[in-house]
Amino acid sequence: MKCLESNVIEQEAPAAEKFIQMNSGLLGFETVKNYSLLGSPEEAPFLWLKMEDEPHLSFLVVEPALIMPDYQPDISEQDVKSLGITGSEDALVLNIVTLHNAGEATVNLKGPILINRRTLAAKQVIPVNATEYSLQHPLAAAAVAA
Repeated sequence: MKCLESNVIEQEAPAAEKFIQMNSGLLGFETVKNYSLLGSPEEAPFLWLKMEDEPHLSFLVVEPALIMPDYQPDISEQDVKSLGITGSEDALVLNIVTLHNAGEATVNLKGPILINRRTLAAKQVIPVNATEYSLQHPLAAAAVAA
């Protein structure tokens, strides 16, 4: 696997910011602030959000538009401003995927990760319209096999 620098994250990100910075961490992992985004063509459209502070731990993530085209999380203006996002082209939304024992997979649509593509500042957010989405939205078998 390699660190992604393609269209997922802008190459113009500052050199000093080589990691995705999550000042608030993820729910349950609030003390972990540095992450990197890894992927390989064989696992597309899925990526790994690897904890740099705990390198043996990673989250499987996916861009929701690739698996659920009508997903429209309403992100609060406060969350958008806190990350310095000035337009939709600055924003990358990822959702955490959970693989279950029975070979099933679900995606958390209630707690997307919002990343500023230019600065690599990130935050797990709760959309204003979170009640419209599931914490364990089933992924179609075709998406998981992709």
